[in-house]
Amino acid sequence: MFDLDYKFLIIFVPVILFSLTIHEYAHAYIAHRLGDDTAKRLGRLTLNPLKHLDPIGTLLLILVHFGWAKPVPVDPRNFKEPKKDMLYVAIAGPISNIITAIISAVLLKYIVFSMASSGAFGAYSEPLIQFLVWMIFIGVVLAVFNMLPVPPLDGSRVLYGLLPDHLTYSIKKIETYGILILFGIILFGGRAFSYVLVYPFLKFLEIFSFNNLELNIILNVVFNR
Repeated sequence: MFDLDYKFLIIFVPVILFSLTIHEYAHAYIAHRLGDDTAKRLGRLTLNPLKHLDPIGTLLLILVHFGWAKPVPVDPRNFKEPKKDMLYVAIAGPISNIITAIISAVLLKYIVFSMASSGAFGAYSEPLIQFLVWMIFIGVVLAVFNMLPVPPLDGSRVLYGLLPDHLTYSIKKIETYGILILFGIILFGGRAFSYVLVYPFLKFLEIFSFNNLELNIILNVVFNR
């Protein structure tokens, strides 16, 4: 039932902890810049992953490779333009994950793959490649997943910021059931849900023009470990 492949977890757990941490930090940072110091006062404006970990989310992360961090507290009353500023705070998390994925892809394509063939990294080539591949995959998947317009995900906050107030009010009525809707999508979405997450990752790889050998290595790391 549970996959405790320790060699895999040694790479996967640091990757996802970093990805979740940078995601939550981005929320806190933008909120602080826009006038709300709630996250800072509560110690969440930090890159220390221990400050962002949720006990249950972390346990599930290790056991089933799916988890979550503690949401960053934000008080919209401290913003000059609450509706617009909340949109900026919400979208900051997914953007941070995409930036992380871009940096990882550049390192993988133009440094690691270029130098690994000459033996520059020795025995560290394989774990380094795996680390960067998972940084790309998790970065893109986290961004796409969080942009789903389902409460409490960031996508719902972005949607609220774009819609007229009367529509926002109507949609907020289902927030109570948002987490149930979300788990329903995860549990019963099947291939359609997987496609929604994986297809953007595959399209993202096309941007960097990885050759066939490089693509095979990347896809093998993610799908055939």
